[in-house]
Amino acid sequence: MTRLRLTLELNYEVFDPGCDFIFNIHAAHTERQRVLDESLWLSQPLNSRIETDPATRNRYLRLQALPGHLKVNYAATVDLAHYRADPSQIGEVRMADIPAPVLGYVYPSRYCQSDMLYRLATREFGHLPQGYSRVQAIRDWVVQRTTFTQNTTNANTSAIDTLLETQGVCRDFSHLMIALCRAVNIPARFATGIDYGADPVLGPTDYHAYVEAYVGHRWYIFDASGTCIPMGFVRFGTGRDAADVAFATIFGPVQAGPPSITIEVLPGDDGQLRMPHHTTEALSTDA
Repeated sequence: MTRLRLTLELNYEVFDPGCDFIFNIHAAHTERQRVLDESLWLSQPLNSRIETDPATRNRYLRLQALPGHLKVNYAATVDLAHYRADPSQIGEVRMADIPAPVLGYVYPSRYCQSDMLYRLATREFGHLPQGYSRVQAIRDWVVQRTTFTQNTTNANTSAIDTLLETQGVCRDFSHLMIALCRAVNIPARFATGIDYGADPVLGPTDYHAYVEAYVGHRWYIFDASGTCIPMGFVRFGTGRDAADVAFATIFGPVQAGPPSITIEVLPGDDGQLRMPHHTTEALSTDA
């Protein structure tokens, strides 16, 4: 079990009354991600509420801001007790056996045009043995052919764009991997959160996007960007692609400042400090 403490500070200048915000910045409650404590502070005297999507368990903070400066502070302590498995024992799930709630993650979506990548995916991965290893091969293919480069893409960049431009950030790597998985009938979804252990050369701690693929009747974690340690991911939300799980969706004229994010490892109840590390095991925090 790894215990992580995270903090976020978000700053906005709100120009009109009645600007609505929907944040997805609360740590998710999952089978193996336990939120021990958390706090939320708003600089404005606002009525806010937190709603949980019953299907995804994403937690949404909703509020309507007043004109002027708005600061949002969130902090949480989270225990990660990953489900671990031998990748060689994890097979793919037959289409006939995929549960109804998972089916939506096989279809194309706004940023993951899997129907347009069918021929490519079949040529590159159709001959590989089915199972966790094929998902890993797709992940490795994306990492090898795409360069992690800041400020090269935008909110409209799709999996097809990333394939053609061969560069991007974690969001773009994840979209491309998801699209390729779906093209060979492997359910895959977009996951958001914060990670511990990213290479400092990439800049200060920031939000992170990664992939969860449904194999062996469980959602397993993959870092499509190859820049982080999957054992250090704290999940906020999951969706078909980035359109479903934006960290902040804003309705109204607002100027946003850069986020300030920290994450650290804390000792567990036994006083032991367990650092996230790379492993050859398959990891999951969700059923």
